[in-house]
Amino acid sequence: MQDRTSGNIILWFFLALFLVSAFLLGRLLWPFISVIILAAVVTSIFNPVYVLLNRKTSPLFSSLLTCALIFLILFIPTVFFVGILSKEAYGLYLMGKEAVISDQIKQILETSKILDKINLILSTFNIEITGEELNKGISELGKVVGFFLYQQASSVASNILKFFVYFFFMLLIIYYLLMDGDKLISFIIDLSPLPKEQDEKLIQKFKDMSGAILVGNGLGGLIQGVAGGIVFYLFGLKSSFLWGVIMGLLAFLPIIGIGVVFIPAAIYLFFKGRIVASIFFVVFYIILSGGVEYLLKPKLVGHRVKMHTLLVFFSIIGGLKIFGILGIIYGPLITTAFLTLTDIYYTSYQKMVDPYK
Repeated sequence: MQDRTSGNIILWFFLALFLVSAFLLGRLLWPFISVIILAAVVTSIFNPVYVLLNRKTSPLFSSLLTCALIFLILFIPTVFFVGILSKEAYGLYLMGKEAVISDQIKQILETSKILDKINLILSTFNIEITGEELNKGISELGKVVGFFLYQQASSVASNILKFFVYFFFMLLIIYYLLMDGDKLISFIIDLSPLPKEQDEKLIQKFKDMSGAILVGNGLGGLIQGVAGGIVFYLFGLKSSFLWGVIMGLLAFLPIIGIGVVFIPAAIYLFFKGRIVASIFFVVFYIILSGGVEYLLKPKLVGHRVKMHTLLVFFSIIGGLKIFGILGIIYGPLITTAFLTLTDIYYTSYQKMVDPYK
C-alpha cells in the first residue's frame, strides 16, 4: 500500500514537472507559432517535390533545392506584389475617405435615370433607395476594403527586415521538416495518449486541408484574381491590380466569391451606358467562377476534405478577423481539427460517456 502511494506521488510529481516544462516550451515557441504552422502547411504541399528529388540526390541537398524552389515561388513574387498593392490600396482608401467615389457615382446617377426606374419597381414593396445612401454605402465599403489591404501590405513593406527574418525562419523550419518530418510525426504519435489510428487521422486531415487551401483554393484564387484583373485592365477600369488581388482573396470564400467585385462592376458599367461590357462581365464571372469551383477544384482536391460551405465561409471570415490575412489558412485548419476530433468522439468515445447511445 505504501509503495502504491509512493508511486502515485512520483507519478503526479512527474506530470506536474512535465506540464510546467510543456507550458514554458509553449511560451518560448509562441512568438513563432504562426511561422511554425505556416511552415508545416508549406512543407506538406512541397513534400512530393522533396521525395522526387531525394530519389536522385541526398536528403540534405534535396531539402536545400526544395527550399530554394519555395523561395523563388513565394518570396520574390510576394515582395513585388506588396509594393504595388500598398500603393493602390491606399489610393482606394483615400478615394473613399475624400468622397471621390461618391462624386463619381453621383455623376453617373445624375446622367442616368436608372435609379428612378429601380425605385419605381421597389415602390411596390415600399422600398426606396436614395442616391445619398448609395453613395455613402459604396464610399464606406471602398474605404474599409482599401484600409484593410493597405494595413496588411504596409505592415510587410514597413517591416521588410522582419518579414525577411520570418521568411528565413520559415525556410529553416521547412528545411528540417522535409528531412526529419517523419521522425517528428512518429515522436508525436508515440507521445500522444490517443490510439495510433486517431493520431494518424488527425495528421492526415491536416495534410488534406493544407492541400485544399494552398493547392485548391490558392491556385483557384490565383487564376480568378489574374483573370479578373486582366479583364478590368482591358475594359479600362482603374486599379486593376488591386481589384485582381481582392478577387484572388475573395475566391477563397464560398457562396460570395469574386461576385462581390464582378457584379457591382457590371452594374457600374451598365449605369455608364456600356451595356455590352456589363453583360460580358456577368457572363465572364459565371464561366470563370463556375469553371474553377466545379471543374478545377474538385480535380485538384478531390473529396478528401468534407466541410459544409457555410462553415468554410465563417471559418475564413473569423480567421481573417483574428489572424489577419493568414486567417485564410488558419481558420479552416482550426475548424478541420475540431471536426476531426468530433468525428473521433462519435466513433470511439460517445458510448463511454453515454452507454445508452
